[in-house]
Amino acid sequence: MKIIFPCLRLYLVLVLLTGVIYPLVVTGVAQVLFHDQAEGNLISSSSGLIGSRLLSQKTENPKYFWPRPSAGDYATIASGASNLGPASSDLKKAITDRLAKLQTAGMNVQSTIPDDLLTTSGSGLDPEISPDAARWQVDRVAKARGFSADQAAHLKDLVEKHVEKPQLGFLGEPRINVLMLNLAVDQIK
Repeated sequence: MKIIFPCLRLYLVLVLLTGVIYPLVVTGVAQVLFHDQAEGNLISSSSGLIGSRLLSQKTENPKYFWPRPSAGDYATIASGASNLGPASSDLKKAITDRLAKLQTAGMNVQSTIPDDLLTTSGSGLDPEISPDAARWQVDRVAKARGFSADQAAHLKDLVEKHVEKPQLGFLGEPRINVLMLNLAVDQIK
């Protein structure tokens, strides 16, 4: 009996520390120092919630830039990679299907297609695409929106303005947040 009570007290103290106090402190610090990120970087308009800057949203509308394909169909609960290796017949079929989708959308699949339009990301929720993937989609978006030559040129400039440099100048690759680019495209008159 003498051993049970000290063990039980230690257990309760550790549960309180690691299960209550620590999560509250971390959440509080995140809310103060990184409020937007802690809240999901949500973007709203007068008509309601549009999306999050941190997560990719599924869009197949030809008037918008498309994100990377997602192995989990853009669902946060099922996020994750497909774990298919380079020799996988399932991966080859998925890439062939994505090529067909791009071709059906009227895109020039004879030119070099950026890898991030054919392959899924590690999480399946990456909100960014490479600048090459965005540039590759410019003609499709301009055509779907019926843009004039001036508007198409403005669209190309818009893509370049949305290129985010690697963090600290060397971490990662240049990228474009698809949601932010699509919101800017909606502003083209």
